Amino acid sequence: MKDKKVIMTQMKTPFFLSLLLTFAFSSGALSQDLISEIHIKGNKIVSDATIISKIKSRSGTPINENVINQDQKNLMSTGFFEYVNVDKDVTQEGADIVFIVKEKPVLKNIKIEGARRINKKKIEESLMVEEGSFVDEYKLKESVRKIEDLYIKKGFSQATIVYDLNLNSLNEADVSFVISEKDVLKIRAINIEGNLSFKDKKIKRLMKTRKAWLLNRGVLKDDQLNDDLDRLKDFYKNEGFTDAKVSFSTAKVRKGLAITIKIEEGTRYHIGEIKIQGNKQIAIADLRESMRVLSGDPFSERKVYEDSSKLKGVYVDNGYIFASVEPLSVYNLKTGKVDLTYNIVENNIAFVEKVNIKGNLKTKDKVIRRELRVYPGDKFDGKKIRKSKERLDNLGYFEEIVIDTEPGTKQDWVDLVLDVKEAKTGYLSFGGGYSSIDEFIGFVELRQRNFDFRNWSTFTGAGQDLSVYLSLGNLTTRYQLSFTNPWIYDRPISFGFDAYRKGHKREENVGYGYEQDIQGGALRLSREFADKLQIGTAYRLERITISDVVEDATSDLKSEVGKNNLSSGEFFVSLDTRDNVFVPTKGYYFTNNIDLTGSIFAGDKDFVKYSTRLSLYQSLINKSVVELKLRAGFADPFSSTDTIPIYKRFFAGGASTIRGYNERKVGPIDDVTDDPLGGEAMFVGNLEYTYPLADFLKVATFFDSGNVWEKNSDFLSGSLKSSVGLGLRVKTPIGPVSIDYGWPLDLEPGEQDKEGMFHFNISRGF
Repeated sequence: MKDKKVIMTQMKTPFFLSLLLTFAFSSGALSQDLISEIHIKGNKIVSDATIISKIKSRSGTPINENVINQDQKNLMSTGFFEYVNVDKDVTQEGADIVFIVKEKPVLKNIKIEGARRINKKKIEESLMVEEGSFVDEYKLKESVRKIEDLYIKKGFSQATIVYDLNLNSLNEADVSFVISEKDVLKIRAINIEGNLSFKDKKIKRLMKTRKAWLLNRGVLKDDQLNDDLDRLKDFYKNEGFTDAKVSFSTAKVRKGLAITIKIEEGTRYHIGEIKIQGNKQIAIADLRESMRVLSGDPFSERKVYEDSSKLKGVYVDNGYIFASVEPLSVYNLKTGKVDLTYNIVENNIAFVEKVNIKGNLKTKDKVIRRELRVYPGDKFDGKKIRKSKERLDNLGYFEEIVIDTEPGTKQDWVDLVLDVKEAKTGYLSFGGGYSSIDEFIGFVELRQRNFDFRNWSTFTGAGQDLSVYLSLGNLTTRYQLSFTNPWIYDRPISFGFDAYRKGHKREENVGYGYEQDIQGGALRLSREFADKLQIGTAYRLERITISDVVEDATSDLKSEVGKNNLSSGEFFVSLDTRDNVFVPTKGYYFTNNIDLTGSIFAGDKDFVKYSTRLSLYQSLINKSVVELKLRAGFADPFSSTDTIPIYKRFFAGGASTIRGYNERKVGPIDDVTDDPLGGEAMFVGNLEYTYPLADFLKVATFFDSGNVWEKNSDFLSGSLKSSVGLGLRVKTPIGPVSIDYGWPLDLEPGEQDKEGMFHFNISRGF
């Protein structure tokens, strides 16, 4: 029995020992699977806290090789380090993770060497590196590329740029961008090859790349030349050469480059038969009227799609906004031409369910709605929608007007959405200027073009116009209060009034041989008909004082001295089809005015005065505009009045009538003083062409002609006084500036020689 006990003891001891060892081993393995601490080594500039913020590994969390690998990548992506290594130090408490980094050098100094043709500051602004940052090879190379771009744009396509990086023992770096500018390779010749259908001159005119000459540097710019190639390809395609290819080559010649444009024209395709199918509601004749492509024309995909858009536009104008037009072009092997078929799916007419207005924070909805020509329940009409936008533009209340559609609640019904961005309609302006009529002048004006006398919080939103104006100058003074309500009783009936005082000092250089003072006011009433026609009337009462006539003047001028009260009724009719009243590009404006002074209106003078004006506008290439303006006037005294008062006569000459002549000096003049006397009849014609050079600048050329006659019976007798000239139109923050130089083609009355003359005006903008 004793032996058995010993054996059992010997067997039990190894069992418990192995169990204890297994527990100990398991405990040790568990502690080693956790991160005990995180250490950072090798960093001198970047702080431990910054590095730890970039990693996800944390003390006390299980070791995850994927997370540690991602931490390593994240630290490298910061751009701070040349390399990042990771070590593990196993302890009884777990494993210490050690991130060993080597920091990149710090840029201490950045130098630009060799830059003479481009300002160093501009080069520094283009760099992608800065002092105090870590060295980044990618950014250094990108900086070199950006400097190269600067030189290429300036024409130095041969310039070379390299960077030189120097390190010191403190892990600091100096970088120098070394520039070798070399000379500009100017274009000395442009040769055209392969152009069988068009002359060299035509091809070169299409290009912006030019050879060097007096007014052109002739610098080769790769981007510009590539654009030229695309432009030439488009030109050939629009002329029927669908397969045309255009390339270029360069060769060095004496003092520059020769560029050769190589053209492979290929076959020229022409349009054969043109069909329109699928139309039921609109006649083919009406559709063809909108098209520009004809049978026999060179085939052009662009022009074909433009015509398909015009066909779609005809349907939209007639309410079929869901219509579709798909052009199909097929080469006809028999005729050798391209046959066109426009497939039309008309669908149903659309109707307007609602009109929603957005963006009007100040302007009342009704001010916008009353200008619309499409209303809920109407058939959709593209022409009326365009007319609505024109009328809203002419208000001058909005910077931007976008008209769009949204699906309605019923099939074939849409909601019309007007999204507007309001412009500033109220302002307090003051300043000064100079004109060839008023000389130096200062002004102050308080105006609200979208006034509302019932809105006591902001006084805006009802579309009324209120203006208080004061100006003082070397020669003129003016005080004026004006108010206009364009819609009364919710109808297009305009009511307004003016109260004013105007004065002009004697100044013979601008056609005033006397001093004039006018005090008066007017009541105005008019109505608009059919969007184009306006008929109105007004009553005007004025007291006019003439004094300080030059001593040696003739009796004709001296007889005007004194005070007179004028009471007059005015009637006018105008027809306006201009697309924009502020900057017209097409349409016409025709107005007629009749003023009856005295008679049934009483007053000190009796006469009738008629004036008419016709202005025609037509847009040409590149948004240029030609304007023809014709003006005529007649005045006739009656009853006890023998002559028309000088302040109501017609005058011509100067900035606003016939340029190249002195102000008001075309027509009858005083025999002694050469001061203008004006006349009973007047005719002035102006032909002007303006071409935009930029958004704010236009150049103008003009021809003016006209005259003033002492009596109506002399109208158009004798010769007209004419002039030609050039001008500039500049839009500035303080207002529009116009400068004209006119050259008279005839002698001015009282003058012995012809001399050109500048006319300029700086005025406040409206």
